Amino acid sequence: MSTETLPHRVDFRFFHRLRVRWAEVDMQKIVFNAHYLMYFDTAIADYWRALAMAYESSMHALGGDLYVRKATVDYRASARVDDVVDVAMKCVRIGNSSLVFEGALFRQDQYLVGCELVYVYADPATQTSRPVPEALRAVLMGYEAGEAMSEVLTGDWGTLGEAAGALRRTVFVQEQGIPEALEWDDDDATSLHGVARNRLGHAIATGRLLPADAQGVARIGRMAVERVLRGQGHGERVLRALEAAARARGDKAVALHAQRSAERFYARLGYEPVGEPFEEAGIAHITMQRAL
Repeated sequence: MSTETLPHRVDFRFFHRLRVRWAEVDMQKIVFNAHYLMYFDTAIADYWRALAMAYESSMHALGGDLYVRKATVDYRASARVDDVVDVAMKCVRIGNSSLVFEGALFRQDQYLVGCELVYVYADPATQTSRPVPEALRAVLMGYEAGEAMSEVLTGDWGTLGEAAGALRRTVFVQEQGIPEALEWDDDDATSLHGVARNRLGHAIATGRLLPADAQGVARIGRMAVERVLRGQGHGERVLRALEAAARARGDKAVALHAQRSAERFYARLGYEPVGEPFEEAGIAHITMQRAL
């Protein structure tokens, strides 16, 4: 009798949840076998977000890229349409130039399908292998060891301006089309800035806290998060750090001009609308405030 031990949920830190769609099942009304590779590949993309890494820009900065060398799928049981499944993923081995990931598909606690993905780190121009950078190795090992993948720093413009400014230019000027002249003002010099950075030292979220007015209300502004890392909590951590700084210096409340598309995000964090919506830099906004 086989004594093989199958993976369990507790073996993994990372999970990507998805629901099986009708288009993914075959004539047997179970998930078509090739789609499981797509599930694992989708989970890998989310795994990099869990590492607080924007994959493309991070690999560019590291000077290489990852290429699949081998993909092996172990089919044990089938998922069916409308099943909610969790795709677990972890890095289990890092060689000189190779990285091995183990994946597991669970329906609740039931193990359905396993996967092993072998990647080679290589020069993107020649696709010849090269050693895995120590910085990337440390990020992967740190994540699997349960370490935090980002930190929030606060400081003045002289200290954090280069990192904050680069991210703001990417988000506000390049992505949202705000004129460059409207992005920079004298408030940067008098504000406390917050920057979340990942383990590679890249800025992934930023914001600033202006001095309080006569009523003790400080204003938070220029909140920006790296596009592919939104929804991971980085903006919230910057916001909370700025709130803590305002509270520590005795401010009574904080207010911000929220883009209407982000109104629900700020409402979830305790901010309430004040006054009527307005337009700023061609984008709909509303003032929101939170007592400290």
